[in-house]
Amino acid sequence: MSLLTTTDLSIGYIHRKEKNTVQTGLQLEVRRGEMVCLIGPNGCGKSTLLRTLAGLQPPLGGQVKISGQTIQKVSAAERAQLISLVLTDRVEIENATVRSIVAMGRHPYSNWWGTLSEAEVAKVDDAIRMVHLQKKAGQLFAELSDGEKQRVMIAKAFVQDTPVIMLDEPTAHLDLPNRVEIMLLLHRLAHRSGKAILLSTHELDMALQAADRIWLMTEKGIEVGVPEDLVLQGSFSDAFLSSNFFFNPANGNFSMNYHLDKEIELVGEKTRLYWTLRALARAGYAVVEKADRCIVIENGCWRIGEDTFQTIEELLQSIH
Repeated sequence: MSLLTTTDLSIGYIHRKEKNTVQTGLQLEVRRGEMVCLIGPNGCGKSTLLRTLAGLQPPLGGQVKISGQTIQKVSAAERAQLISLVLTDRVEIENATVRSIVAMGRHPYSNWWGTLSEAEVAKVDDAIRMVHLQKKAGQLFAELSDGEKQRVMIAKAFVQDTPVIMLDEPTAHLDLPNRVEIMLLLHRLAHRSGKAILLSTHELDMALQAADRIWLMTEKGIEVGVPEDLVLQGSFSDAFLSSNFFFNPANGNFSMNYHLDKEIELVGEKTRLYWTLRALARAGYAVVEKADRCIVIENGCWRIGEDTFQTIEELLQSIH
């Protein structure tokens, strides 16, 4: 079941009465219980799309529906019960605890005084447990690490209890362990809760692993599919074409385009071969068949002729 859909959507902005169109004719959907990652080069319109889908700016044409309701036609209060939004800006709040910030997510449902019922307090506590912050529920938000703060904002969005959650660069400002944790957390939340989660990210490698589907956005439009299909179809290679790097479909990573002006042959065990290839490319060597010199990887060592090396560093010093 689709919770978010677009019909012939055109996005962009109006500046000095001039219409600047970024994308047109978009037919998109996010289904219940799936996480969709929106990725693409800078300047292709990712933020404009998210803002339009969230109702923060009007579309230039077409419509956006959340749970069957046209987002442009509902009030701000009604929209707050359809979409939870987590922006990329750093949040700094003084003198507020983790629990009080998460409880703000219940604001669309609370009474005039903002008091919460026992059932709503239980929802707040459940959301805090979901992001593994129950031991810090009474701690000041300002005292948390960046990763913990992001988890608080995700809990706040989740306790808002909307069918759709949107996040703009949720792993920005985070180190690698926290980026992995946040992406896995969002993936689990989508699958366990049945909510639709849409997030924009520059973390291509994370998106390839965690996303159920990807919206690959370029200036030409948006290509939609599961990550593996888009890789095998060459979509990533086309979207991120550059003279300085290339997308490697064998491992899902970007590799630098080094100037390879020397040749060498390489055979051996798979894992060491991969890392040796990387080191050789950095040193300017293209690996080819039947070169004048051959590196053989065997028994945890590297051998050229009669010479044996215990590390890649020793190997590089020798061939230089």
